Amino acid sequence: MKYVYQLHKTMVDNSLILVYEGEFTQEITKSVLSMAERNLEYMEEESSTKKKVFNVMVECLQNICKHTDKVAEDKLWNSAIFMIAKDSEYYSIVSGNAIENSFIPALEEKLSQINSLDKEGLKNLYKEMLMNAQLSEKGGAGLGFVDIARKSGQKLDYSFEPINDHSSFFCFRTKIARVNE
Repeated sequence: MKYVYQLHKTMVDNSLILVYEGEFTQEITKSVLSMAERNLEYMEEESSTKKKVFNVMVECLQNICKHTDKVAEDKLWNSAIFMIAKDSEYYSIVSGNAIENSFIPALEEKLSQINSLDKEGLKNLYKEMLMNAQLSEKGGAGLGFVDIARKSGQKLDYSFEPINDHSSFFCFRTKIARVNE
């Protein structure tokens, strides 16, 4: 039972206000969004901050739903995680899910490109992608990460943790300022 206390302490130490780990479906996504929205209302956050946090959450949860790959029969790697943390300056929105290693180079290239752009560059890329939008085989047009970078005004933080020879765990984090910077 000691792990319950250790988990609670870890959540408090890292200012986590919401954590969900497991399978992600549209229904679960709606529930997570509803809980987070209630938390934001309870905290009486500024309307513009709430809107940005909510929009980024939607994008992150959609990425998990659309892009989590079943990588093994092992339950650990077929679940995903979603977290929100809040400190005095920022909300951090964190997600993690398994992906096939073959997708990493293209994803890393896209994320690096996004991180290399300033506000105007992100706006132009977003417009360009809208005009040339083609749905991927998983149903995405690739706008999500650009939208997250635009809404957050921050660089996207990510890593790929190897699971096995064919798969990795994609860890993603973005921050949203609680007050206008």
